[in-house]
Amino acid sequence: MNVVFLGGGRITSAILAGLHLAKTKHHLVVHDRSAKKLRALKKLYAIAVEPDLERAIANADLLLIAVRPNSVVDLLRVIGKVNRPLLAVSVAAGVPLRTLTKALDTPVRWARAMPSPVCRNGRGLTAVTFPRSLPKKERRRVRNLFASFGPVVEIPESRFDAFTVTYSCSHGYHALATLAQAAQKAGLDRKTALLASAHALADGIVAWREGNDPLAALLEEAATPGGIAATTAAAMEAAGYRRAVRKGVAAGLRRARANAR
Repeated sequence: MNVVFLGGGRITSAILAGLHLAKTKHHLVVHDRSAKKLRALKKLYAIAVEPDLERAIANADLLLIAVRPNSVVDLLRVIGKVNRPLLAVSVAAGVPLRTLTKALDTPVRWARAMPSPVCRNGRGLTAVTFPRSLPKKERRRVRNLFASFGPVVEIPESRFDAFTVTYSCSHGYHALATLAQAAQKAGLDRKTALLASAHALADGIVAWREGNDPLAALLEEAATPGGIAATTAAAMEAAGYRRAVRKGVAAGLRRARANAR
């Protein structure tokens, strides 16, 4: 199967890395306006590149739209010239299926996917959503592609924005940087601060994910009433930790909805 990526940016690079790690049998092609990006991706992943947009689309069995949301409309004008059945998957955040389908009067069939950049290490998580009209065979093709580098969850499009805001690995990176900075101010050197902070955030969560203990039970075990961990958590809560997270998620949702306009 010829999988053609339109856009050679960060998410394309991450997906290619994940597919390379999985030793995919698909023929991978990338189109981008930047010759520099194409050279770099070809060198890194030994994939094919196609600088001509129309030729790239013409040779696709499965088309991945991997550009910024504000660039999708321009691509749709070119994709609209397609006069053969084609399966296309958009990974552009916030652009709904109705925008993709209504813009074209062609036999292109659409799906949406939201893969994580962590897919480059084979630990990705991807949400997919499909229109009711998409055949099961084509849904399976989309799921199988993203399942190469991590779990895939199918959710209704009405929940896609909430998933996009919540699952971002930026939450973990931001928390890691913030906790490590606080640890350095408390007296740890940078290396030890990062090690301790990464354990606090990552290893505990992996233990929950791979075990059978309820989250509430683990919280109770880790934070003894009146102890250091409980005191730390209470102070964070009093400082507005939960409120800050809710405000951040709400702001992300507003941005996603703005992309849909």
